[in-house]
This record gives sequence, C-alpha cells and structure tokens, in this order.
Amino acid sequence: MTTNRFALRPTVLFSAAMLPLMSACSNAPAPDRDATPLAPAVSVSVETVASGTNADPVTATGTFGSRDEIPLAFKIGGIVSRVLVDEGATVQRGQLLASLDLREINAAVDKAQVGFDKAQRDQARVQRLAADSVATLAQLQDATSALNAARSDLVTATVNREYATIVAPEGGIVLQRLATAGSNVSPGTPIMLLGGTRRGRVLRVGLPDRDALRVQLGDAATVHFDALPTRTFTGRVQLVGRSADPRTGTYAVEITVSGADALPSGLVGSVSIAARSSTGGGKRGASVSVDALLEADRDSATVYLVAATREAPGDLIAQAKRVRVRGVSGDRVMIEGLAPDARLVTRGAAYVTPGARVRIVTTDTLAAALKASAVTRTAVLP
Repeated sequence: MTTNRFALRPTVLFSAAMLPLMSACSNAPAPDRDATPLAPAVSVSVETVASGTNADPVTATGTFGSRDEIPLAFKIGGIVSRVLVDEGATVQRGQLLASLDLREINAAVDKAQVGFDKAQRDQARVQRLAADSVATLAQLQDATSALNAARSDLVTATVNREYATIVAPEGGIVLQRLATAGSNVSPGTPIMLLGGTRRGRVLRVGLPDRDALRVQLGDAATVHFDALPTRTFTGRVQLVGRSADPRTGTYAVEITVSGADALPSGLVGSVSIAARSSTGGGKRGASVSVDALLEADRDSATVYLVAATREAPGDLIAQAKRVRVRGVSGDRVMIEGLAPDARLVTRGAAYVTPGARVRIVTTDTLAAALKASAVTRTAVLP
C-alpha cells in the first residue's frame, strides 16, 4: 500500500485579506510574562454618612401629671376639723383647704402669752431694782433670759397655730384627698396631694442609662396617650435626671406636653424622643447599617470607607478604619469617628480587604450577585 507523503501534513490556506493582519501581529510586542494581572473589583453597596445624622428615637412609657405634686400636711398633730375640698377640685393660691380642731392649740398659745407677759413684768422689776443697787447683776441676767425663753415659747405656739390650717401654696388641682373630718393625724401626715400649675404639667418617664445619655434638654418629642389613640401631642424634654432611681435603676425624664392642660392627671402615655446625635463629650455621631461593622470588640469595630486612588481617580479602593460604637438599635448602629459625607461600605463589607479595589452597585444588584455566587459555589461541590 502506497502512502501519500502529503496526507499527514496540515494544510493552511491564506487569503489576501489576512495578510495585513498577520503582518500587524508579527510586529506586536511580546507580552510581559512578569506583569501581575489586577484583581477583580469587589462589588459593594455604600452608605453616605450625613453630617450630624440623628440616632434612632428614644421611646418610653410614663404617666402624665403636674410637674410639682405637693403633699400637704399639718405641722402638728391633732383632730381634723374640716376638709373643704374634694379630689379634682381646682384651687387658688392662699385658699383654705383644711384645718385642725383649734381648741387645744389656742389654749397653748394663750398659755405662752401669759408666760411671756409674766416674764416681761419680772424682768422690768428686776431691772429697776438693779438700777437702785438692790438686785444683783446675776438676778437681772436671769430675768432677761427668762423673758427671752418666754418670747420663744410664744413664737412657737403662734407658728403651730398658723400651721394648724392648710392653705394652697399655689394654684392647682387636688389630686388626692387622704383624710376626712374627725381623723386623728400625727405631725406631717399628708392630708391631700396638690398638683401645682405654676410650672406646668409633664409626662414622666424612666430611661435606662444608655438612652438617658442620648437625651438632652430641648429635644423634640411626640406623645400619644392610650386613652386618646387618635390624637398626637408634641412636646420637649424639660428635665433629665442626673442620678438613677435606686429602686429601678432608671433616670427620670420629664417632657412638657403642648395642648394637654385640660387632660386629667394619671394618664398613661408613650413618648418618642428625637434624640440628638451629639453624645457625651460633645462629639458627633452617625447612625449606620449594622452590616458595615466588622471585627467588633466591645465598644469598637472596623468599617471600610470608599476612596479614590491617586494614580487613577476613577478607581476606588477600600480603606479600613476603626470607629467607636455608641449603641445598637435594631439594624442600625450609632458610631463615632467618621467624617461627614464619608462613603461607608455596607453590603459586601465581609468580602473586602484593606486596599482592595471595589465597585459600587445598588443593593438589589449586589444581593442578586451574592445569590448567584452562592448558587455557583453549590453547583461545583462534589
């Protein structure tokens, strides 16, 4: 069998149109075998940090009432003679509210008056005798001391009689009536509770330490009452306690409520306080997505910021930065240490390394890419 010597050789046919292309390829420089190919950019979504971004609102539940709730009592004990007002009554400053039986108290005043008059006569007589050198200086001093003591006894009895009646120290509303006529009360026993109107009415709430540090005087608030579900009231923080209640561990906060003067005391209300972003020490903070935090350790964590490169302004790289964590609320985190208008990597931060190239995409696009990547990894598993 005879083998054709051309049968095993490959045949290449050239056309006239291919000649210029071959000539160009022959003149092209050889590829650089030592050049390192650029790593592909990591797709991420970002969030711009606004200057003075507010934290999530502080919410709490409390009781509405007068800012000054004054327990009224007699200075001395005795039998209650009259209680002239009932719960819910509106009273004016100086109005008589209750009194004790004054017979015993008036007798004590009369006795003190008699003692003072006698001491005054005795001192005058000894003073005349001392002027004639009949009484000694010691006798005159003793008489003068007795007069001063009798005067003090009279003042005490008179003050006790004055405080055997209760008058309204300011205008307000009687919140509670705690005694009736005929009751035998001891000194200082509350007879009624007066809600004063001089300093207005407030919603009192108790906040844990983390929220109390975020609230400041003047912060705006929105108030809703359970009894009036269709109405919304506005207010402002008027007081922030500086010491915790030893029983509950919370800090007292008072919110003035506009347009609520006609509401009864004791209503339960919920408040949402627009806490400012400034925190202890006057620093500014920002509320960002929890997805941005990496390598959290107690009150600090790492985040990645997006910045342009100097060599190619169009290229973006990730820069790691350590920040301070002030608090967490849901899927938002309050942090410090970021400059205003900084671009912060949120979704995709776990795939970024310091100095890595990044490509900004929308959150939906990134979610689809991550899902496709997960499907691909699952498909190639043995």
